[in-house]
Amino acid sequence: MEEEFRALLKRVRTELVSPAEFVAYEQLLALVRTDGRAARDELAHVLVAPERPLWAREIAAFALGSQGDRRAFETLILLLNYREPVRCATAARVLARLRDPRTAKAAAALATNPLRTAYAVHPVRLLTELRAPESVPALLSTLERLLAARDHCWPVARACVEGLGVLGDRRAEAALVAAREHERLRPAAVVALARLGGRAPR
Repeated sequence: MEEEFRALLKRVRTELVSPAEFVAYEQLLALVRTDGRAARDELAHVLVAPERPLWAREIAAFALGSQGDRRAFETLILLLNYREPVRCATAARVLARLRDPRTAKAAAALATNPLRTAYAVHPVRLLTELRAPESVPALLSTLERLLAARDHCWPVARACVEGLGVLGDRRAEAALVAAREHERLRPAAVVALARLGGRAPR
């Protein structure tokens, strides 16, 4: 996670615009680098303190989540559903490491929400990694909805197809066969069907 944290810090620095923000950034980094319960408590306060910028909460949530501190959960779920894919991806990686029992249910709610489909790629991928009881039903529901919709939202549909192949549940066979009829999904669907022992590719 060190490399990912460095990438996060590099990205955050590009968002800072004022001397006060740079000072706050350095103070937060010093806190992250401090061991002990008191430092973690201060980081947890950053998550809920009013008027703290998103970048500060993201750094604090990453640091806490990477240490297994479940106080980061709510902020990480917020970031998992954020409009910037890079923030979603970072949150998904930390959530996978955090292993909070609430994660799968929250990710499934995000993945299946028709009003947030554009942001569902990372929740779908997280569900695949978690292999939770919620994973297959959520991916199936999302894929079936997208296959029937006018706007198929191809990146999310493809993530569902790939995830269902990885999960290898035979309940996905019919949906994957249907996905195979769409040119943009066909290669992923063929691979997924082969992985779960479905119908022979054509």
